[in-house]
Amino acid sequence: VCRKAAELAELLTYGFRTLGNPPRAQTRLCVIWGSNPAWSAPYMMVRMLKAKKRGVKFIVIDPRITPTSEKLANLHLRVRPAADGALALAMINVLFRDGIYDVNFAEKWIFGLKELKEYAEAFSPEKVEKITWVPAKIIEEAAHLMMENAPVTFWLSPQTTIHCRNGVQNHRAILSLIALTGCIDVPGGIIIPAHPPLYSWDSGDPEFCRRTDILPKIRDKRLDLQFFPIWAKYLSEVQINMLPEYVRSGKVKAILMWGGNTMMWPQTREYQEAIKSLEFAVAVDYFYRPWTHDFVDIVLPAATCLERRAPFAFLRGRVYGRKVLEPLGECREDWQIAFDIGVRLGYAAEFWNGNVDEGLNFILKKIGLSLNDLEKSLESGVEIPSQEVYRKYEIGMLRADGKPGFPTPSGKIEVYSTVLGDYGFDPLPAFRMPLQPTKEYPLILTTGCRVPFYAHSRWREIPNLRRFMPHPVANISPRDAAERGIKSGDNVIVSSPWGSIKVKANVTSIMLEGIVDVLHGWAEANVNELIPREWDPISGFPPFKEGICEVRKAS
Repeated sequence: VCRKAAELAELLTYGFRTLGNPPRAQTRLCVIWGSNPAWSAPYMMVRMLKAKKRGVKFIVIDPRITPTSEKLANLHLRVRPAADGALALAMINVLFRDGIYDVNFAEKWIFGLKELKEYAEAFSPEKVEKITWVPAKIIEEAAHLMMENAPVTFWLSPQTTIHCRNGVQNHRAILSLIALTGCIDVPGGIIIPAHPPLYSWDSGDPEFCRRTDILPKIRDKRLDLQFFPIWAKYLSEVQINMLPEYVRSGKVKAILMWGGNTMMWPQTREYQEAIKSLEFAVAVDYFYRPWTHDFVDIVLPAATCLERRAPFAFLRGRVYGRKVLEPLGECREDWQIAFDIGVRLGYAAEFWNGNVDEGLNFILKKIGLSLNDLEKSLESGVEIPSQEVYRKYEIGMLRADGKPGFPTPSGKIEVYSTVLGDYGFDPLPAFRMPLQPTKEYPLILTTGCRVPFYAHSRWREIPNLRRFMPHPVANISPRDAAERGIKSGDNVIVSSPWGSIKVKANVTSIMLEGIVDVLHGWAEANVNELIPREWDPISGFPPFKEGICEVRKAS
């Protein structure tokens, strides 16, 4: 799940999960880092445009020119992919050097302040300009603009800063910068979520199960413990990126995949072979997708998002759960498939005898709701009662022991992570130089950017959407294209040390020179074949934002 590596960085640093939040009534400036909400979160872009009208300033950090940067940015920092950590450290350098950080908050609530200051001294804006391609004067301007317009909030991407070999530490550098603003859980700043117990359901929490004794007993059997122990410590999902290794070791014999897609992995063929070699493999999906389903034994038809209930989708404190129509044909809701398999395996009591309504009501009961309540409020949803309490860390609302502080080992925001240190990693948000272009592969390759008409590989089967982008595309700058004799619409070969694909060129001034953006999720041109299986050692995530490539006109 793209979000989880960022979540790991957040838990290590803050002890709670957050990607920031959009501007609120008191916000004076918002930093949008690595995100294009105009396309990836249009519901949020609407709120940001309204904030812009009432005078909120915006700093946008993105190598591309996007609708978000064009409509919102007072200042646009076009950072080189995978260099976000260095940019954050340079801004930290300016905050310390010029004494413009929130001293009172930092001295009381940040663990490792002295060590961070000493480390950041090596990241002057002038030095970092060469790493990030962002001019030193723009770095300085951004740091001052941010601190002159507090309270500040941030809107962070769940994947842009994290999908590289140093992803967790890059993201922690940004989180450390945020901490120095002091705008944590204050009006207009980043609000610490106060989710009700319901929302632990999606993290494999034992409370979600009737048999609450099972999950804790099997955690020491996790396959990822030997590869990524910090991931295994904090997150309930097993790190599945090592699936070929699990299969080769004989520790995984079968797999059941809901919406699994082998194209989501780098070096996809290794995963296809791993799944093919299992004793038994089942997939649940909307369509038959050969790149995945040719390698499994059974494909079960899934109900679409319009045919299933999701009474845990929430927006702005409201819970929704409407199903537009009943599943067609033999399709079943994901819940129902899981419940039915559980019953057949002999766990009828644990799966409410196959009755999904009973299971969902069991979860909703935690916040005093039922499916019936949701059915009565289809249009507006049901509002979850919440109390607007700020600075929760001062009054013991964050820690399990009820003491003031943050839910970290030190009780403070850990820019110096004691957990990372315990496991042999650098406790500070240390920067690691991204993969550098070579003579043979002189361009930087980035993948995973969003487009407004597709969601990853979904919706390509719909003709009215497919017409907007009928073919896989590589976005390339006019200068880089001209040097290679490439024009928009040309068939081109994009190659890396790990593979090559054929796509259509889109020559566009939105691209920063030296960077190629290849859109993902195309079976006929799977860009993840160009990405190596080189993992962030903390999270186990691949370097989707840290490739190198060459582009040439196809013969």
